[in-house]
Amino acid sequence: MKRLIKSYDRVLAGVCGGIAEYINPDLDPLIIRLLWGIFSFFNPVLILVYFILALVMPTAEPIQSK
Repeated sequence: MKRLIKSYDRVLAGVCGGIAEYINPDLDPLIIRLLWGIFSFFNPVLILVYFILALVMPTAEPIQSK
């Protein structure tokens, strides 16, 4: 089962990267970041939602090499 977690591909907190990985692992996180920014311009509540997600979403476990 897929989990929504913060990504290591992060600009601020990894929320948009985590959402992109949850939707489709091949999806570029830049697309989600741009859409989030555009929608946040028209609905500023999404900025608050972003910071709440940054606090609530778990962080991905570090990838360990052998």
